[in-house]
Parts: sequence; C-alpha cells; structure tokens
Amino acid sequence: MDTIATAAPHPGGTRAPSAAALCAIAAAAVAAASCTTLLALTSDHVLEPGVHAGLQVWGILAFVFAGTVAWWRRPESRFGILMVVAGAAWFLSTLSSANLAVPYTIGLTFDLVPAVVFLHVVLAFPNGRLERPFERAIVAVGYVTALGVHTAGMTLGGFGPDNLAELASRGNASHKLENVQLVVISAICLTGVVMLALRRREAGRPLRRSLALLVDSFAAALVMFAFLFLSAVLGLASGETSFETIRRVTFFVVGLAPLVFLVGLLHGRLARSAVGDLIVELRADPTPTDLRDALSRAVRDPSLTLVYWLPEFGTYAGVDGRPVEPAADVSGRAMTLIDRNGVPVAALLHDPSLEDEPELLAAATAGAGIALENARLHVELRARLEELRGSRARMVEVANKERQRLERNLHDGAQQRLIALSLELSLLGGELGEDRHARERLARARLEIAASLAELREIARGIHPAVVSGHGLGVALEQLAALAPVPVRLSVETQGRLPEAVEVAAYYLVCESLANVGKYAQASTATIDVTRNDGTVLIEVTDDGVGGADTECGTGLRGIADRIEALEGTLRVWSPPGGGTRILGEIPCAP
Repeated sequence: MDTIATAAPHPGGTRAPSAAALCAIAAAAVAAASCTTLLALTSDHVLEPGVHAGLQVWGILAFVFAGTVAWWRRPESRFGILMVVAGAAWFLSTLSSANLAVPYTIGLTFDLVPAVVFLHVVLAFPNGRLERPFERAIVAVGYVTALGVHTAGMTLGGFGPDNLAELASRGNASHKLENVQLVVISAICLTGVVMLALRRREAGRPLRRSLALLVDSFAAALVMFAFLFLSAVLGLASGETSFETIRRVTFFVVGLAPLVFLVGLLHGRLARSAVGDLIVELRADPTPTDLRDALSRAVRDPSLTLVYWLPEFGTYAGVDGRPVEPAADVSGRAMTLIDRNGVPVAALLHDPSLEDEPELLAAATAGAGIALENARLHVELRARLEELRGSRARMVEVANKERQRLERNLHDGAQQRLIALSLELSLLGGELGEDRHARERLARARLEIAASLAELREIARGIHPAVVSGHGLGVALEQLAALAPVPVRLSVETQGRLPEAVEVAAYYLVCESLANVGKYAQASTATIDVTRNDGTVLIEVTDDGVGGADTECGTGLRGIADRIEALEGTLRVWSPPGGGTRILGEIPCAP
C-alpha cells in the first residue's frame, strides 16, 4: 500500500513533495472551488449560475488534483506542477464572475490564459518541458497574446464599467483587437493539434491504450477551444445562449483531459496485477516471440520490443538472432536494461510513458527473469545459425567466383591454345604435299585435338555455366533440355532475370537431375518447370522412370541441397519404387 508520510528521495533521485505540501495544494483547490461557486451564484451577469459554477469547479479541481497526483508520482517531471498551474489559471479567470471591480478586472485579465496554459500542458507532456524551439515559440506567442495584448486591449475599454484597466473609451478598437487575439489563439490551438498528429506519426508505433486516449482528449480540447474562439469572432453561434452552450461544452471537454490522465495512472496501477498472469504464462517456457507478447500484455504496451545481449558476439540481437543497436533503434522510445546478478541479459524498448511506472517495469522484468535468460539462449542459438547461414552463403559465393575464374582460364587459356594448335596443324597439312602417311597422322592429331576441346568445354561448363551468366537461366536450360538423354518438356516463367546465385543453383539442380535420369531412371520423358511466385523460385524436375532413388547415396543431389540451403532454400525428393522421381527445389527470391 502506497503511503505519503514525509519527503523522501524518489526512485529517480528527486525528492517527492511532502505530505504537508500536497495537503496544502488540495486545500487551496477546495478553497478556490468554493470561491468560484460563491462568485458565480452571486453574480449579476452570469447566465444560469449553478451550471456555470459546476463547470468551473469541474475544471479547477480536475487540473489541480490530477497535477498533484502526477507531481507526487513523478516529482522529477514538471508536468504535475504545470497541471496545477493550469488549474490556478482557470481559477483566476473565473474571478470575472465577481460583481466587484478588483476581482472582475483580475479575472478579465486572465480570461484567455487557461487556453494557452492548456496548450503548454499538451505540448509539454509527458516530462513538463517544451523540447523543440517551435513549441516554445508558439507557446510564447500564446502567452504574449493572452496576457500582453489582451491587457493592452483592456486599456481601450469595451469591457464594462468594472474594468479598472480602462484608460480610454475606444470600444470599437478594443473589439477588433480582441478578435485578432481570438484568431491568433485559435490558430496556435489548431497548430497544437497538428503537432500531436505529427508526434504520433513520427513515433511510427502503436501507442499504449491509455496514452492514445489521453492524446485524443488533448486534441479534442484544443479543437473545442479553437471552435469557441472562432465562434465568437465569426458569429457562428447566433445569440448569447448558443455561445454559452459552446463554452460549456468546451469547459466540459477540457476538464476531461486531466481525468483521462488520472485514469491512465490508475490503469498503470491495475496493470501490476497482470504480472501475476505473466508469471503463469511463463511456466510454459515460452519462445522469445511469446515472451515478448506476454511482457507487452503485462505492461500494456503494444510497441514493446525485446533485444538480448549476446556476450560471445558483444552485441544485442533481436528474436531472429540478427544483431541490433538499441541506442540507434530507440526512435523516440525509452530503453530499460535488464541484468541478472550484474550480468546484462536483455533490454526493453518501450513507450516513454512507462517510465512513470518504474514499479510495473521492475515487477514485470523480475517475473520474467528466468524466461528472459532462456530466451537469450534461444536467440544466441539463432545468432549462431544466422552466422552459419552467412558463412555458407559466403563460401558458395567464393566457390562461384573461383569456378568462374577457372572457367575463364580454361576458355581463354587451354581452349584457345588447342584451337591455335588445330589451326597450325591445318596450315602444316597444306605444306606436306603428297605424303599420305603424314596426312593421316595429321588428321588423327586434329581429331584428338577436337575431342580434347569438346571434353575441355564440357569440363568448363561443369565448373561454371557461363551461359547462365551471359544469357540467363532460360537459355541455359534450353541447352540442357536439347542435350538430355530423354525428351524433355521445359517451362520457365521467372518474369525476368533472377539473382545469379539463384540461377546457378537452379541450373545445377536441373543438370544433376537430368544426369540421374540418363543414368538410373530408365525414363522415357522428363518435365522441367521453373516458376517464380510470391518471392520464391520453384524448380521442379519429374520423370516417369522406375523411381526408388536414394538421395543419401552419392554426392550429387547432396551437394545441390547444400548449395540451395546456403541460399536459405530447401530441396525435397519423392521417388517411390515404380512411381518415377520428383525433385523440388524452393529458393527465396525477393520480388
């Protein structure tokens, strides 16, 4: 049970307000509400004094009590104090209900200030500070307009005989100046609404439910303020009664904002009970993804993200095992580090409003401590797998480049020399004259050179299919189909070129499959289908042979499977005895 006894250090390092200070503020709020009620009920210029008094008390008490709770809960933030100031400004504006000249003049002076103070509260949420220069600028314009310009207008008269600030009787000029003030304050209120929308868009993440409701209530109140002032300027509400109705609705909506804030605090307090449900969920040893979802539900933050510290890699990693930089990924979110016995385990990236509820965060992370350690081990395993995949992919890439180099060397070196030697022998044959025996030996030498060239080309093609790099997978498969030992039906639908690594893997899969058809299948036909669908390339080779292929014997298909798996793909083989053979390769390929 929370108690308020004496001023004590707050967990954040700031001393919480004393019980005496909080009680004094509460007493002052009650006194202000009583004074407002008395002034309204005895006023000779207020319509329906009871309703007017009720709405004024509603706003004053809502802001003061909500601000007091906020100050007590988080004294290091100025937000609670700012809300108390908003309540005080509201009270001062209600003095315009008085029949006496002095309080009437004070109330008149502060008549427009509550709208600007509320804008200040909205833009300073949640830490009570205006962080951006533009925010400070529009709030400053608001205060100058609501206090400075308005006071100057009061000196021109037009506000009744009880206006002690009147120095000249120029009511028409005063009215025009007042309209300008109302338009300016309406504009900055609507600017505040736009800034709230931009903040939500910049966050790029779902807000906590209580926070989203608070932001919406802020926006609605600012819109009502703007509508109230513009109605006064443009005459949108015909008659004094209609305008008074708009003003009452505005006061009611504005008074809702601090109550929504209090509901959010209560929601956070009640959320601690969800930690018990979290502990029950963790008994099932959840996966890292399930653990993240459970923590998100426990702290009521749908944007919560978990990253894990991997000491072997010296970095944080997400649930997929890929390294992340929490400091670079914060993007407006707060970060809470989690450790066990002084050793880093994980970090939570969450909504900054959760910093107002350190007990909830501490309870949730403590309850999830063991599960977090288990999840970290899962993530570490995934990181190792990710590193292994990357290593295999790099090995395949290096092997492909080395094969390309060997193929070029054979083509540009040995093959060209053999061709040059064949041409040289042809020229030599023209110089031998009628020596039949020499001509026959020369012809046999040329045949041997031609056979060597054919074998060398076959070897080069096996080392690296240059036709794939030069002309694409479709052309390369057409050549394989033409040279196949059985008739082949070929269909290639890839919507353009694929990444070279994917094309090479697909080529070798088809090449090995057709070689097996010729050696073992005893098939009469074969079918090759290559399609690209939803970011995946499917390579399917089927035949009508005897089946019974053993994929574990030999290195052909096993090597193809390794090549495809290095690209994060899969290779599957169906070969029932007497039912032919079907080989299907699936390789991810971004569209």
